Amino acid sequence: MFISVFDIFKIGIGPSSSHTMGPMVAAGRFLQELRDGGLAPARIAVSLHGSLAFTGKGHASDRAICLGLAGHDPATIDPDDVDAEMERLARDCTLEVDGIGPIAFDPANDLVFDYGPPLAGHANGMIFRALDANGKAIAEDTLYSVGGGFVVSAEELAAQDDLMTQTQEAGAPYPFGSAKEMLKMGADSGLAIADMKRANEAARAPQGIDFDLDAELDRIWDAMNACLQRGLAREGELPGGLKVKRRARQIHEKLLGEAGKNRPFQHTVMDWLGVYAMAVNEENAAGGTLVTAPTNGAAGVVPAVIRYYLDHCPDGCRAGIRTFLLVAAAIGGIIKANASISGAEVGCQGEVGSASAMAAAGLCAALGGSNEQVENAAEIALEHHLGMTCDPIGGLVQVPCIERNALGAVKAVTAASLALRGDGSHFVPLDSCIETMRQTGLDMTDKYKETSKGGLAVNVVEC
Repeated sequence: MFISVFDIFKIGIGPSSSHTMGPMVAAGRFLQELRDGGLAPARIAVSLHGSLAFTGKGHASDRAICLGLAGHDPATIDPDDVDAEMERLARDCTLEVDGIGPIAFDPANDLVFDYGPPLAGHANGMIFRALDANGKAIAEDTLYSVGGGFVVSAEELAAQDDLMTQTQEAGAPYPFGSAKEMLKMGADSGLAIADMKRANEAARAPQGIDFDLDAELDRIWDAMNACLQRGLAREGELPGGLKVKRRARQIHEKLLGEAGKNRPFQHTVMDWLGVYAMAVNEENAAGGTLVTAPTNGAAGVVPAVIRYYLDHCPDGCRAGIRTFLLVAAAIGGIIKANASISGAEVGCQGEVGSASAMAAAGLCAALGGSNEQVENAAEIALEHHLGMTCDPIGGLVQVPCIERNALGAVKAVTAASLALRGDGSHFVPLDSCIETMRQTGLDMTDKYKETSKGGLAVNVVEC
């Protein structure tokens, strides 16, 4: 699969790309398979495995499955409609499926959290079964939510090739599958990373329709910024039972009140970075609409750094944001292809670590950095997230996730700044850092990989 900028940045719903968006997409995919096969089952049953079972309740995986089976899509669903849809399904226990008709589905009995061993393919596994009136299975599919809202079958997971091969097959003119290849192609062509990514996207643009890449990039940024603005405007307690209060609005109002005043320490920019990131992730925790970047749990880092670029850097502009997004997506694609962006697979180094690397690279490029400086910025940011665990308290994307995005944004800006002060030469290649993240994830025990069985999740008493 060619990894497009619009694969990395997808509009969806919170609180998790792997545990909410992925299961919703998987449910819709299974329904389509039934339609394609001309099947009309009497009942559907679903089981969730691995991390989806252990933290599925906190991540709303059960609600996502129900909404997907009810015909909803993460990119278009209105979060305000979710509660009413869930109440209807709990009452009627019937799905009205376009192209198939009514199918029995009782969320209380037909959706099972299996706390046994995870499925072999990935930590986020789901099994969908279509049953006839006698309870006999007439169709079954195993699907995996592999991070960032990506969903693959067992066959697709086994058949995945390296990114360069995928991109070559997609007809992209610059099919880099690693940072080393990216830098070489840039040197050979004389093009910046953003220009190569733009050419790849143009080669993959849908044929026969009016496709405007810049307009689509603007749409992604507008969705990010709208989420950020909603987070800055709202207050109250986040759902889930931890009684975590939103803080972004209060901090933002204090910053606005201090604007123009002399302060003893000139570190206010970090406060702005933090509040931007927290605003996005508070919206995510509340189940709002946002953009994966590359995941929901890490969705605050990239928009926070873009707002920093717009609000605090001279000459910040739309053209720079487009460059930022293209370069960030190029880095995110390399990381996803060669390691992982899934917290359930490699811990939070794969989520906030990847997001920070993407944001550092994007900012460096938007500020005029060379290809070598961009690669250096990404490496610095990722290197200093290596080993980070995913241990959400209560299985909720709240603590430590919200603040972790703020720190990821600060690290991204610091990494870009360090890279821009150098000439691009550095000791650890980005590819080596990505491989280290992959190996670290393999060595990390499952209790530190989005299962809420270790770390802060077991050492902090829920109140």
